[in-house]
Amino acid sequence: MKTLITSNDQTLSSTMDKRLGRAHWFCIYDEELKESTFQINPNIDSMGGAGTKTAELIIELGVKKVISGHFGPKAKEMLEKFDIQMIEVDDDNITIEELISRLNQHSN
Repeated sequence: MKTLITSNDQTLSSTMDKRLGRAHWFCIYDEELKESTFQINPNIDSMGGAGTKTAELIIELGVKKVISGHFGPKAKEMLEKFDIQMIEVDDDNITIEELISRLNQHSN
């Protein structure tokens, strides 16, 4: 299963970006392969609808779980429609590596 984590940079030591649509980077973690890749957010500078455009990208990527700090109402509605799990984390200092570690603990 693929999980997308919003990130402030493109390393595992980066902190989570609390914005979905305007996050700088996305860490896409494959829980089965235990591999992570980073992708720049193409919607960061969108004039409007960044959350919805990001939700569309998440669906295209085949992601089944998203970890971020906040989900706007339109993005949330779209992700719910496609049965994508949303996890809100309210921690400015948590790293991508820590979140992946927690995912792995829950899957064991």
